[in-house]
This record gives sequence, C-alpha cells and structure tokens, in this order.
Amino acid sequence: MSDIINLDTFIELLLGIALSTAAGFRVFVPLLVLSAAAVVGHLDLPTNFDWIETQNALIVFGAACLLEIAGYYIPWFDHLLDLVATPAAFIAGTVLTASVSPQLNPIIQWTLAVVAGGGTAGLTKGFMNLLRVGSSATSGGLTNPILATIELAIAAALSILAITVPLIAGILVIVVLVFALLRIKKFFSSRSPQQINQS
Repeated sequence: MSDIINLDTFIELLLGIALSTAAGFRVFVPLLVLSAAAVVGHLDLPTNFDWIETQNALIVFGAACLLEIAGYYIPWFDHLLDLVATPAAFIAGTVLTASVSPQLNPIIQWTLAVVAGGGTAGLTKGFMNLLRVGSSATSGGLTNPILATIELAIAAALSILAITVPLIAGILVIVVLVFALLRIKKFFSSRSPQQINQS
C-alpha cells in the first residue's frame, strides 16, 4: 500500500494520466513524445517497455502520428477514423500509464493502467467524438478541421507538459476531465426522453 502513496509513484501516476488524456485527443502524439523522451534519456522506462526507447519505435510512432493527423483533415474520413481511434486510445492510455509506473507491483500497475490510463483516454476520446458529431451536424463538417487543429494542439502541449512538469499537467487533466464530464452530462440531460428513445 505504501507503493501507492509515495511521492515518486504519485508523480508517475500523474505523468501516465496526463499522457493518457493526450491519447484521447490524438493516439500517437503522446506515444511519440514518450518515445522521444526515452530515446534522449529524459525518461528511463521499465525493462518490458524498452521497445519504446528504440529508434525504430520513434520512427514508427512518427509515421503513425503524421498519418493520424492527416486523416482528421479529410472530410467524413475523420468519423471513420474515430471508430478505430476510440479503442486504440484506450489501449494507448493503458500502455502509457503502465510504462511510466515502474515502481508499482505488476497487479497494481496494470489495474491502475487500465482504470486510470485507459479510462481517462476513453473518456476524453468519447467527449471529442461527441464534439465532432455536433460539429458535423451544425456545419456539415466545415468546422471539423478547426476542431482537429485544436485537438492536435492540446495533445502536443499536454504530452510535452506531462514529460516536463507532470504536476501541472495532472492539474490540467483534472480540469479537462471535469469539463468533459459536465459537458457529457449536459448533452444527455438536455435530450428529451423521446429523443433518447428514438436514438
């Protein structure tokens, strides 16, 4: 139990959750940033995540990141991409949180990774999916590139902030998650029972 409450573990958990939140905006951006930080020696990842520290992983994440970014600027393809990116964000969030929590025993590490990391990424991605659907409905998709640019900027900024100052990143994540939860609650509470039944 002491593993959970020591300061290093708390910082690692904030780092993982912040990176997982970024994965909810763009799956491969935080993976690219984490890999780059590990390759240059800023982070030392656990042995079973050594593959993230390789040049090959950095190249693969970079290429996947560029493809993902480009895909969100193609009209209507962005919605198809969301179908793939939603489960991918959950997996990425789980891996990101697990990879930066080396001091925890494996059971606690992976439980927190799935619940906190995967859950955070999934919640953020779900919120962004709702925004994209709303954007397409109100503008016919014309404002989707603006939303895509905002998502990319948040993913990049949050990933870099998580690596450099995880405490501040963690606070920002809490704000983002509370905002997302409130918006999702407002979205569903504003719908009449008839609308819910029809959907």
